[in-house]
Amino acid sequence: MNILIGLITAILLLLFTGATIAMATEEAPYTLLKSDDIFELRDYPPQILAEIIVDGDLKGAGNKAFRPLFRYISGDNKSRKKITMTAPVSQEQEGEKIAMTAPVSQQSIQGKWAVSFMMPASFTMETLPVPDDPKIKLRQVPGRRVAAVRYSGSWSEEKYLLNKDKLEKWIKDNRYTVTGEPIWARYNPPFTLWFMRRNEIMIPVTAGDK
Repeated sequence: MNILIGLITAILLLLFTGATIAMATEEAPYTLLKSDDIFELRDYPPQILAEIIVDGDLKGAGNKAFRPLFRYISGDNKSRKKITMTAPVSQEQEGEKIAMTAPVSQQSIQGKWAVSFMMPASFTMETLPVPDDPKIKLRQVPGRRVAAVRYSGSWSEEKYLLNKDKLEKWIKDNRYTVTGEPIWARYNPPFTLWFMRRNEIMIPVTAGDK
């Protein structure tokens, strides 16, 4: 009985911790143009990305890229302003700490994967600290229109392909024109329980005049 109570308590703590982190994370803003069950048509304003190109399969590439990108926003950069990290860790770290944002995006480029963190809106290309890791590039992305599908569950390639097929059919049914490669977006930290994860696939499209 004590083991069962302990297990339930641990699960509840994980749920509440995951929910708190998710709610506190800045998300990429967009204008909703159309909503149709799990599908949406959105307009995104220009964004700045910290991006790294890696090899690997769908899931493995994301795991490989996450660590250097997270090191960059945690202070692995050329700015030498010391900033005390926020709770739950209280310490000083050389380099400027940048707030975590959502989603973490992943896109196929010439047989490799471009994995990126969106930078907070408070930064510009001029004010962002330069990464210490030369493989991380800062890139300005122009405004774009995308079709998106939202789904929960694991980060498996099977679920990715299943939902990408659904989105491509929705795009075709609505007579939109695809203008770019699919983007896989993840909004939750890895320890989030699988059934609580928010995942999306976004495909750039043209869909009438803006």
